[in-house]
Amino acid sequence: MQIEAAETIAARALGWIAGQEGLLEIFHGATGAGLDDIKAQATSPEFLAAVLDFLLMDDAWVTGFCEAASLPYETLLRARAALPGGDLPHWT
Repeated sequence: MQIEAAETIAARALGWIAGQEGLLEIFHGATGAGLDDIKAQATSPEFLAAVLDFLLMDDAWVTGFCEAASLPYETLLRARAALPGGDLPHWT
C-alpha cells in the first residue's frame, strides 16, 4: 500500500473515532492528544500511524470502522505497515 492511501485511511479512521460516542475521549486518554493536537497534527504521518495503532487495540473498533468504510478488515494492518514505524522486524 502506498503511503498516501494509508494516510487517507488513517484520516478516515480519525473521523470515525470522532463520530463514535465516547471513543474520542478514550483516544484522548490513551494518546494524550487533545483537540488542539489533533488539529495541528491531523496530516502528520506519525500522528496518523498513532491513530491506527489506537484503532488496532480493539477488534470491535477494527470491525466497526472497516464495516462503516466498506473496507476489508486487513486493510488497517496494511495501512499501518505503510506508515512510519509500521515495518515489522524479521527475526529470521
